[in-house]
Amino acid sequence: MIKLKKIFTAVMLAAVVFVVGCENDDSPTPTPTPPTPTITAKSPSSNATNVALNKVISVTFSESMNPSTINTTTFSLKQGNTTVLGTVGYSGTTATFTPSVALTAGMVYSATITTGVKSAAGISLAVNNTWNFTTGINAQGLSAVGLGGAGNYVILAKTAINNNPTSAITGDLGLSPAATSYITGLSITNATGYATSAQVTGKIYAADMASPTPINLTTAVNNMITAYNDAAGRPSPDFSELGTGNIGGKTLTEGLYKWTNTVTAPTDVIISGSSTDVWIFQITGDLTVSSGVKITLSGGAQAKNIFWQVAGTVSIGTTAQFKGVILSKTGITLATGASLTGRALAQTAVILDSNIVTKP
Repeated sequence: MIKLKKIFTAVMLAAVVFVVGCENDDSPTPTPTPPTPTITAKSPSSNATNVALNKVISVTFSESMNPSTINTTTFSLKQGNTTVLGTVGYSGTTATFTPSVALTAGMVYSATITTGVKSAAGISLAVNNTWNFTTGINAQGLSAVGLGGAGNYVILAKTAINNNPTSAITGDLGLSPAATSYITGLSITNATGYATSAQVTGKIYAADMASPTPINLTTAVNNMITAYNDAAGRPSPDFSELGTGNIGGKTLTEGLYKWTNTVTAPTDVIISGSSTDVWIFQITGDLTVSSGVKITLSGGAQAKNIFWQVAGTVSIGTTAQFKGVILSKTGITLATGASLTGRALAQTAVILDSNIVTKP
């Protein structure tokens, strides 16, 4: 019995020593290995055809990269064995190659990103990435969406324009087939064929006003629907499902983008390109921009050339700063203090709340 007690005591002491040792273990926690960066999107896409002769080649990475590693050595373009001269830029998670002269029509080009490109954490791409595309004949790039009569309005809706004062709107407002009574919160003053408001630098039109306002609005609404269908029907997107719908933190170069789900912008977005570049965003779901998010234009990009075609609802969060022409099949809502440089064109209602809305 005494021997068993001694064995039990020894085992218990060993257990205590083990636990105390574990509690006092000050070995450093292993540092996680940074992920290997990958390319999540390319424009033009692999084997794309009819590519514009003024196309800017771009790639989007899975994470932030080291800008000093992205240059004409690591990001290059060739036509056959001939190197194409150009400049390389980097912003957000997107690298761009801008050819010095227009590309040649009907030719196959090869773009390459090498393993010399490294992430901000110093990790290289796993392998070189090369893809081909073919230029078109007289290809001039993506054309803007024609707005027709809808382009006469900074806000155009079919069922209602509701405002929680006080907003500051620059440009004309239109509502049809709904009547003037469905424009609320603007304290309007009626005139012949239009109305005015202290909150609007421009005129307000509704379907029940004097001629020729009703027919002008009917034309504008039909043009708005045509513009929506044009934007939604553009084929061969340059980017498909970019970021699986999360565009926060990204730099968006010119081109056609397509998503079959909801698109969110939880953090700031940069739209980068020249004054003649065009962006069309095809969104099957909703578009949600978080509060305080800024959409910034760089390189000369213009809001009038940016088109957001949204089948679902558009929600711009409080104090967010949005850019572009919104073509919504459903409704558009600007939360308190949000601003829009562009147009709000909705096939239902536009809801405002102390907003700044300015025509592009």
